[in-house]
Amino acid sequence: MTLIALNKPFQMMSQFSAHPTRATLADCVDVPGVYPAGRLDADSEGLLLLTDDGALQARIADPQHKLTKTYFAQVEGVPDEAALRLLRSGVDLGDFKTLPAQVSIVDTPAWLWERDPPIRFRAAIPTTWIQLAIREGKNRQVRRMTAAAGYPTLRLIRASMGDVSLPALHLTPGQWCELDVRTLGLAHNALLVRKTKPAQTPRVMQVKHGYKSRPT
Repeated sequence: MTLIALNKPFQMMSQFSAHPTRATLADCVDVPGVYPAGRLDADSEGLLLLTDDGALQARIADPQHKLTKTYFAQVEGVPDEAALRLLRSGVDLGDFKTLPAQVSIVDTPAWLWERDPPIRFRAAIPTTWIQLAIREGKNRQVRRMTAAAGYPTLRLIRASMGDVSLPALHLTPGQWCELDVRTLGLAHNALLVRKTKPAQTPRVMQVKHGYKSRPT
């Protein structure tokens, strides 16, 4: 069983098949047989997990298993307490209502890399970083949540999934490393434990440096 953590760059597609104008996972991950467990939109950045095991892939992506995903969103404006309460209690997005989220206003993450290109700067409109922890993964969910609360997301980074933390791995955009599946925090599952050799040493820092961004 293979489990890979990738820092997905901005504008990269979460797929291995070729795209006519954008980079794909094949531009930086050269491990055969792995596929993303869940997705990140092209305009979102950060942690993406890949595996060659179908059961693990489903378990990571399925909200039933309560694998918490933590995001940092740079939003337009300064969210007030009413907006934060809405995000924390669940947001009706029309087609579904989100589960309650853990939400807080935070300083700009110290570990954050520069985005290329950067977000558009507006001198008259401040921006704020908020941290959100959710257990779902609907299409563009975090962006839709903050927009519904009145504060559109300008930049979105997924920082962690379960016990795997991107800042702790020190991966820059386009870099990846191989992990022991037990680092996810799902080792209580008998199927996963059985497929992981007890004596296996996780190759946590086998980082690959091959990604070059493409013009869009």
